[in-house]
Amino acid sequence: MGIVYEKIMAMQIPPVEQKYGPKDCMLYALGVGFGHDPMNEDELAFVYEKNLKVLPTMATVLGYGGSWARDAGIDQVKVVNGEQGFKLYRPLSAHGTLIGRTRIVDVIDKGAGKGALLLTEREITDKATGAPVATVTQTIFCRGDGGFGGLPRPTPPPHPIPSRAPDAVCDLRTRPEMALIYRLSGDYNPLHAEPAAAKAAGYDRPILHGLGTFGVSGHALLKTMCGYDPARLTSFSGRFSAPVFPGETIRTEMWRDGALVSFRARVVERDVVAINNGRAELAQ
Repeated sequence: MGIVYEKIMAMQIPPVEQKYGPKDCMLYALGVGFGHDPMNEDELAFVYEKNLKVLPTMATVLGYGGSWARDAGIDQVKVVNGEQGFKLYRPLSAHGTLIGRTRIVDVIDKGAGKGALLLTEREITDKATGAPVATVTQTIFCRGDGGFGGLPRPTPPPHPIPSRAPDAVCDLRTRPEMALIYRLSGDYNPLHAEPAAAKAAGYDRPILHGLGTFGVSGHALLKTMCGYDPARLTSFSGRFSAPVFPGETIRTEMWRDGALVSFRARVVERDVVAINNGRAELAQ
């Protein structure tokens, strides 16, 4: 069918209501690698219901309903997550009912054979009070949808990484079964579970979800820059640049300039950058 610019920009995406609780929070934390060491009480606080803490990066899986994309004329087989980010207005609670309202911000035509960029924004509010909880942004790279007739124009510039050596480095190893756990937080794409689906997409074996890698880098900043205090990490964003295979080690390199932290995530075993142009903000 293909993208029709006027139609996709006029889409009214129905709001999504989501009720969640401690089990969902703990499952998400397990899915991004928490709980490796049962004696590590800093990590235990995110995977055990006693005085449970909630990971800031869990905002990316809240209030999301992706079925609208099927009506947008996008080639679903060739869609990948290009960029992701969130801003928190308060620390996430361990339970609640949220409303997610997604809107399409823009569609950028990169040209025939070059794909298109679909920019979205999701406002998450508390159902009971209407108070804002988070804003989640996403850039979807539609590899099969370039040349639909939109006006070519520059894409938003990425956050620059400093040229100096990192101020801190954190290595976190992923588990071989991590994608199978992470998918239970809502992304059931068979690419992350079925060997046949992975091979059809050009991979030797199932890959980790991009947002799983995103969560591991969030863990690195939470550990290194925030002392495992989730209230200190208020915004977080990055650009996906390469897949990660479950079992590989993710090295997050960090540059701190006051309340701003620049970061990138590198796969140690293959020396490839999985997340680039990362930007996080810390509460003072």
